[in-house]
Amino acid sequence: MAEIVPVILCGGNGTRLWPRSRASKPKPFLPLVGKQTLFEQAVSRCPASAGFSAPFVVTGAAHLEHVEAQLEQAEGSRIIVEPMARNTAAAIALAAYGLPADTIMLVCPSDHHIGRPDAFIEAAQAAAALASEGWLVSFGIEATAPETGFGYLKRGEAIAAADGAAGFRTAQFVEKPDLARAQAFLADGSYSWNGGIFAFRVQDFLAELEAHRPQIAGKVREAVEKGRLEGRNFHPDAATFALVEGDSVDYAVMENTTKAAMVPAAMQWSDIGNWHALHEALDHDDAGNTTRVTGEVELVDCRNVLVDSDGPRVSVIGLEDVVVVVDGDDVMVTSVAGAQKVGALRGAKNQ
Repeated sequence: MAEIVPVILCGGNGTRLWPRSRASKPKPFLPLVGKQTLFEQAVSRCPASAGFSAPFVVTGAAHLEHVEAQLEQAEGSRIIVEPMARNTAAAIALAAYGLPADTIMLVCPSDHHIGRPDAFIEAAQAAAALASEGWLVSFGIEATAPETGFGYLKRGEAIAAADGAAGFRTAQFVEKPDLARAQAFLADGSYSWNGGIFAFRVQDFLAELEAHRPQIAGKVREAVEKGRLEGRNFHPDAATFALVEGDSVDYAVMENTTKAAMVPAAMQWSDIGNWHALHEALDHDDAGNTTRVTGEVELVDCRNVLVDSDGPRVSVIGLEDVVVVVDGDDVMVTSVAGAQKVGALRGAKNQ
């Protein structure tokens, strides 16, 4: 099999986990679950011993310092510095135009948590086997709840690679559903979450991008051709890249190709998309409470409470399904139901 190159996408404004996460240092670069940051976890999930090459990391200039500090000096690693954000289709294309045509790209967001990295590696190897035969493969993440914040993949007919790796055609890409549809998907059993993890050969991805989004492909290719390499950091031409139309890889490629496939992945995945999601990914006491503090905390008659504080004493009495976060001079308190709205706070927007 051709080499598998992890392409790790780093971006975001850090608003949904404010005040701990901020635009200057968003959640990929924070140790939210365990001692490693989410970005460090994403890199370490792709070891050479499992057939992965050194990673390509795509990030913006604002986050370059964090990437350089947290990315090991692995031989062959590359950091691609986006002049500005143009969504995932262009970000992936920046990496693709710098790789050999038969390389298999494993595209991974940098801000997810995966509780079973062994299952991730198994799914990645199965996806790579299908990708080596021309499929463009999504990870179909096991749906364990009727989530309305994720897109879904509907499983189609079974397919198999020559080496026996199993997968399925992707019968349908479904946008974020309402609760009734999400409940129906869960009951149906043939729908999985779309977590934005993909595997495909460079030549197959670029052929589809050039066919369906020629403007993006053409301008990204030109920006790469005019770019410059400084050590392991590659800088695409900013003036050319500014002309790229922004679009997601789902809309630009995956929903248009006739070669869309998926591999099942039951790997305890979380996008850590808000404080409630982080609470669910962490260990709890018998009452469902979690504390992440450097100072003192006291919980009395509480259930399903998360307290995250960098110093001041926090005391909570008689509350249920509440999140309390203290970061310096900023204090944020929300119910679990309100966690999705944290990014709309003035403090989060003006960080």
